[in-house]
Amino acid sequence: MSNIDDAIQTLGELFIIGFNGGSASGPGPTGLELTDDTAAFLSQARIGGVILFAHNYENPGQVAELINQVQECRTELPLWIGVDHEGGKVQRFKKGFTKIPEAAAVGMIDSPKLAFELSEMMAKELRAVGINLNFAPVADIATNPKNPVIGSRAYGSTEEQVTKMVTAILRGHLVAHVQPCIKHFPGHGDTSIDSHFALPRVDTPLETLRDRELRPFVRAFKSRCSMVMSAHIICSKLDPDRPATLSSKILRDLLRKELRYSKVVISDDMEMKAITDHFGEDDAPRLAIEAGCDLLCYRSEPKARHAYQALVKALENGKLAPELVLESAARSRALKTETLLPYRPAAITDLATLVGTPENQAIVDRVLAAQKPENSR
Repeated sequence: MSNIDDAIQTLGELFIIGFNGGSASGPGPTGLELTDDTAAFLSQARIGGVILFAHNYENPGQVAELINQVQECRTELPLWIGVDHEGGKVQRFKKGFTKIPEAAAVGMIDSPKLAFELSEMMAKELRAVGINLNFAPVADIATNPKNPVIGSRAYGSTEEQVTKMVTAILRGHLVAHVQPCIKHFPGHGDTSIDSHFALPRVDTPLETLRDRELRPFVRAFKSRCSMVMSAHIICSKLDPDRPATLSSKILRDLLRKELRYSKVVISDDMEMKAITDHFGEDDAPRLAIEAGCDLLCYRSEPKARHAYQALVKALENGKLAPELVLESAARSRALKTETLLPYRPAAITDLATLVGTPENQAIVDRVLAAQKPENSR
């Protein structure tokens, strides 16, 4: 078997996909159950993982059963089962789960110890239903008050405050055996445009980036963070032409070589307009892999299928080096082997004692009570 054949067989490992429960050709059920079409794609293409959204969630028991069904599609290793569970407005699982305060509120307490306890509780609830990957914490620094996408999702407006809280949140997740994914590299805090709808550009000088934006990420890597998400933003002083997700100057030269990060890099959602409006559905996934992304995140199954086929063609016609696919798949598999084995399905009968309990709410109450007036200005 050639390297190209190996890469095509392995390609699915590079995908984290969302699904709505319908068929690939159109809308279907609500997304609360796994359809035969989606299950077939997950298993036949050997997809690396899924990301769940609010439309996949009804209650803890339902989502645990759904996740167990997804994991039945695995081959030799479990799938990544990811969710955006930052707290505040970015918490996909609500009814039945403990409501987590937004990052800005957690940052106000200025207590890494309490942030660690909160994080461990968050991760234990996620782990109970089968989630093994949380796309959190946000390591962006709220330096631009006009930022429409980060704002209160940041732990603070200074490098010191954000670094302190982010490392505490990371440690809490790792202790509870949920992989945290720090975001959005190399820093989305100084933007004034939302990358969901347009392509932001940041003209921050290199020295400021190194002294401010990059520091929370560097400390996170030293705290055993093994997954980082790229930002769909142009940092003109690093690469004036390509957003970080598609920039080898940012992901390979800065992140890998200069900062010596050797673990997994995942893209932000490849369906955001910052990517699709400027780089095309067919070329963008190839450009992301060439730039240094190991995993590609697609929020919908039809777009993921399209990107998968585009990459198969790119491998077959020589536009994409198979070694890049094999290298990225090996990184994901190594981290799975290290963190997801032995696999155990979620125990649905135990959920009532693990998720949304009074003890968990008491931790949140302590966080809220610790917000002193002088910290909340």
